[in-house]
Amino acid sequence: MSKQAQHWEKTRNLLFVTLAIWFVFSIGIFFFATEMNASGIKPFGYPLTYWFTCQGSLGIFVILIFWFAGRQEKIDEEFGFTEREDD
Repeated sequence: MSKQAQHWEKTRNLLFVTLAIWFVFSIGIFFFATEMNASGIKPFGYPLTYWFTCQGSLGIFVILIFWFAGRQEKIDEEFGFTEREDD
């Protein structure tokens, strides 16, 4: 297998993992939103647990961006495709 094919395989696998994590925290977790409505506290008109879930998802997305960029940089360095300039 060529160097480019190996690089693409690892990049594609990283992409699928990232998309799976994104799906869980953007769509999957909200399927259970009705079960989280037991709390009587309603900031901004939403149940407290639902509100925390929404805010937590945004935090996970930011972490996911940095995690993906770091992993992709390691894959690029492994195969010599890095864009970083050496000073």
